[in-house]
Amino acid sequence: MASRGIGLGERPPATGFTPTPPAPAERLPTTGAKDDAGRSLPSWVWALPPVAVLAVVFLYPLALVVRESLAPGAYADVLASESFRDALVTTVWLAVASTAGCLVLGFVLAVVIAFVPFPGAKAVSKFIDVFLSFPSFLITLALLFLYGTVGMANGLWTDVTGDAAGPFRFLSTPWGVLLAEITYFTPFVMRPLLAAFSQLETAQLEVASSLGARPLRIVRQVILPEALPALAAGGSLVLVMCLNEFGIVLFTGAKGVTTLPMLVYGKAILESDYAAACVVAVVNVALSVGLYVLYRGVSRRAGA
Repeated sequence: MASRGIGLGERPPATGFTPTPPAPAERLPTTGAKDDAGRSLPSWVWALPPVAVLAVVFLYPLALVVRESLAPGAYADVLASESFRDALVTTVWLAVASTAGCLVLGFVLAVVIAFVPFPGAKAVSKFIDVFLSFPSFLITLALLFLYGTVGMANGLWTDVTGDAAGPFRFLSTPWGVLLAEITYFTPFVMRPLLAAFSQLETAQLEVASSLGARPLRIVRQVILPEALPALAAGGSLVLVMCLNEFGIVLFTGAKGVTTLPMLVYGKAILESDYAAACVVAVVNVALSVGLYVLYRGVSRRAGA
């Protein structure tokens, strides 16, 4: 019997045979990745180099200072001395007064730069960033050129009046040190304030102004609450830096002003009493660290 061909569109007859799909390609064993994972170092190993550098550069010298301060009778002699008590009181009140002055002056200047339009506001804001890089003794020298004993102000006074000396002699007093510290550290308060003010929505100010609020009320009820975290950050930084400031006190030539850093310098360099110098240094470090821990605790409770 003759077989007929399969026409177009007709399905081939079932033969009971189902073709099997090709077998998937075998995966190569990934032993290399496992070996790399097995050979990877623990995370704490990568922390060893920076910790070693920190230990050599900072922790080891600090340990030597602490060990030197533990000389027999060193703490008792230094803490009982009148010079140490005077230096401690002078350091604390200068730091607190300078911080308060920087907070007030920095807040006022930051508000003016951020919210009062005037030509060159952006240039002044950029100059603050440059000012932060200046060394403290440079600002002190500038004040000496202006208000020193032979400075420009006294020179103009003697030229006009014919007097032998000018009246501006406050730089060699605690008030001169206070002025120099406020002048130098105020930008450290202004920088975080300007950053905070840049995040403040101007719509809040416009709404308060449209409701009839005066500028001082807007500053007190709208701007100041937004600036409190920045004020706390800048003020704490300035307070710690003022506690450890050495260059400003040295370059003003204020002989009657002895702070803890100046006392360390006098004990170590002038008197060669290294044990006493180390005791004062340890107290200064403990005071700074204590203030920092206190600030962190307060800011954490305030949610900053």
